[in-house]
Amino acid sequence: MRQLGITIGAAAFAVAAQAGAADAFCGFYVSGSGEKMFNDATNVVLMRDGTRTVLSMQNDYKGPLDDFAMVIPVPVVLHEPDVKTLPGTVFDHTDSLGSPRLVEYWEQDPCPMPSPKDDAMMDRAAGRAMPAPATAMASEKKESVKIEAKFDVAEYKILILSATDSTGLETWLTQNHYKIPPGAEPLLRPYVEGGSKFFVAKVDPKKVKMQGGHAALSPIRFHYDSEDFALPIRLGMANSSGKQDLIVNIISADKRYEVANYKNVFIPTNFDVKPAVKARFAEFYAALFDKTVEASPGAVVTEYAWTAVPNYHCDPCTDADISNPDLMTLGGDIVGGRIAQGNFVLTRLHARYGRSDMKDDLRFREARPVTGGREQWSKNGLEYGATPSQQNFFQARYAIRHWWTGPIRCDHPVRGVWGGPPDGNYQPTIAASKLAFAPRGKLEVASVVKRDLWEIGLKKDSSSASPTGGGKFATPPIRKLQGLGFGALLGLVLVGAGLVLRRRNRR
Repeated sequence: MRQLGITIGAAAFAVAAQAGAADAFCGFYVSGSGEKMFNDATNVVLMRDGTRTVLSMQNDYKGPLDDFAMVIPVPVVLHEPDVKTLPGTVFDHTDSLGSPRLVEYWEQDPCPMPSPKDDAMMDRAAGRAMPAPATAMASEKKESVKIEAKFDVAEYKILILSATDSTGLETWLTQNHYKIPPGAEPLLRPYVEGGSKFFVAKVDPKKVKMQGGHAALSPIRFHYDSEDFALPIRLGMANSSGKQDLIVNIISADKRYEVANYKNVFIPTNFDVKPAVKARFAEFYAALFDKTVEASPGAVVTEYAWTAVPNYHCDPCTDADISNPDLMTLGGDIVGGRIAQGNFVLTRLHARYGRSDMKDDLRFREARPVTGGREQWSKNGLEYGATPSQQNFFQARYAIRHWWTGPIRCDHPVRGVWGGPPDGNYQPTIAASKLAFAPRGKLEVASVVKRDLWEIGLKKDSSSASPTGGGKFATPPIRKLQGLGFGALLGLVLVGAGLVLRRRNRR
């Protein structure tokens, strides 16, 4: 039977009852103590180049450390040079770069004092495109499980196991005094039959620091070669009592990815929201995401797909960004090439599922480039949805717009020119983070959006009328951008077959 490729089982224990769900974890936890264990959050980054995959994961674990281990299916036998630990900041940067974002714009004075310089800048902005053998430990099943490799990395004591039947790993863990999740054997079966190995990372409690009741486990990275590109999630169902929230970040040299065996949808993007969203952005986005999945049950949602080159990774950018050292840490030192030089496409896929929602692992395939979610205007209005393109420039982006409230002292005011605040006090771009734990069920999306969300069949509340009175400017009619406005846009100009970048000052 053919191997599954990236056979990293995505699993999660249910977090505390008040949270209601957990981020998916790559594998499952086992412990000899029998105490309850929690995985509050997991961050997964896959770097893919040809058949080479580098998988990095960060887990926020809460529970007993004695006799604790992580069990993760892998496609090949891993050796010590294949495994290393990482600093946690690289995951914060990756998550921030692809996170949904909220920006603010202010309508500029409809009667500005003209200047040749300002006119030229606005014209340019309006016309350009954006761019040991196992016998001692499992004597009764010595023929079914084997220790293929054994080594230590930081606080982890790592074993690579192989099994010849679906009860092999279960037996090995039980005989070594681990209590594995009930019902795990049927979920392990397809991985054993597929020839997977099992990465068992036991933690040395003496080498772990505790922070706020959580074990500050070092992130782990390992790499391997496989023709298939997949992320198994079935193993994670063993301990799931509710919904699991899985975010997968994929970094490649020049390609966007989507799933091949589930429906793909894009998150609705590029619409205005009420100012109240600013204080509840993660909650708002979680509600929007839930509505999107409700409209397309079982779908995997694309939230971000962006072509990054040196000095241009995003527009607008959040406070954190992926640096070249981050890329090397996440696998650029292994894959080399364009990624090591700072050129990459980041794809962010988001799935939320329960036991009955996902019957198969996530299998990835290359996808065509798309754009959407930018402050990009045309005669038809603001850029809408995800559209085919030569490059990937898609993001989940939402805006709060403040209309001009000062006097208008000219005969022909120009409305709908957006930029920074009149007092020059620019506001940072807000990113939605820790979405698995955002409050749910308390915010109605329809009450805070400024247009109908046709993409998911949602109509806005009638109370969401334009604040300008009369609704004349409910959809801004002017297709210009303020030259030095908030989140200034970087122009992308195609020259022959290449892409020439012209860097602009942000804000």
